[in-house]
Amino acid sequence: MMASDGQGGRLVYVMGPSGAGKDSILHYAALRLAADVRFSFPRRWITRPADSGGENHISLSVAAFAARAAAGDFALAWEANGHHYGIDTGIDAALEAGRHVVVNGSRGYLPLARRRYPDLLPVAIAVSADTLDARLRARGRETVDQIAARLARATALDGAEPGICRISNDGGLAEAGEAFLALLRRLPGKTAAVSSPG
Repeated sequence: MMASDGQGGRLVYVMGPSGAGKDSILHYAALRLAADVRFSFPRRWITRPADSGGENHISLSVAAFAARAAAGDFALAWEANGHHYGIDTGIDAALEAGRHVVVNGSRGYLPLARRRYPDLLPVAIAVSADTLDARLRARGRETVDQIAARLARATALDGAEPGICRISNDGGLAEAGEAFLALLRRLPGKTAAVSSPG
């Protein structure tokens, strides 16, 4: 179990149904905080091709993922939507050094993540059912049945865990992105920020 002593960083655990815009919001924040040494945005290890679209992840086979998991290389690991996802143990060193680590998590895995990181900050990217349905249909990656299943899962998980900060992403990316940035910038830190050049 990893717990903050008040001097370390905090794990920011971002969740939301597929199509809610998590990747876009995380990318928006990471670009704007690239020069701020208080924050770390680690890439995920995922068992899907690197060119499959969406986030900039590290691709590996199911067998390679299992081997890494068995070796204890992942601080967090879960399975969802037919793929395995992992975040490596490098986040522990970053947290201990006082950096806030922002990760793309899974709502279903939140209770286990909280067990390892009791003071994590859970953030849900929320969208209406109509917006989610429209986005999933527009990207054309899922069948009608798969979209229906994703919508049902998103509804079932809503409100399932207490203490979740919610950011609405029914509007433009800048609106949700700035709301997320404001939340991150309110986190206390012992390390000073570095201004972006220019």
